[in-house]
Amino acid sequence: MVIGLTGNIGSGKSTVAKIFETLGCKVFDSDTCAKKVYFNELVKKQILNLLGKEVYLTESEIDKKYISSKIFSNKILLEKINSIIHPVVKSEFEKFIDVNQNKIIIKESALLFEVNLTNNLDKLITVVADENLRLSRVMKRDGIDREMALKKINSQMPQELKASKSNFVITNNEDELLIPQVISVYESLMNKKSLLV
Repeated sequence: MVIGLTGNIGSGKSTVAKIFETLGCKVFDSDTCAKKVYFNELVKKQILNLLGKEVYLTESEIDKKYISSKIFSNKILLEKINSIIHPVVKSEFEKFIDVNQNKIIIKESALLFEVNLTNNLDKLITVVADENLRLSRVMKRDGIDREMALKKINSQMPQELKASKSNFVITNNEDELLIPQVISVYESLMNKKSLLV
């Protein structure tokens, strides 16, 4: 069973993914995989042509601030980057599925809907949080100002729309306990999995 887990920037989807992992699910982190893909030889060549050598700080580290400054204010550039990175991430995910047969697989991805990664997923989960809370989380985490954080937030599909397309919605506003919500979704998935067996 393959489950899509998404949430807009600052929603805390990675925290939710870690809870699912603790419960025994196999989590594929698309965003971490995407960062590694930047160093794939063919990808690196295309990225250098598109954004220049400033993208790469070292042989194993990309300049996320530089990339963000370029792509979050330029929709065409963002689409071009996605078209280079995501096919390789998709291929890595297919390998991940092969080695984790008969497990609940959580595909964690910020851009599940934006780049049409929802095909072949059995269920969809969206993590939501208030915009002001997401803003402060992103500013703190990435060390950026409010304007840049807003650009990042506005580059994604509205979370309300994602929630409306999902089977489950988890709220991460710090005033509602997160673990019981995740356990409730997990139990529901386990019930569905037993029906499929």
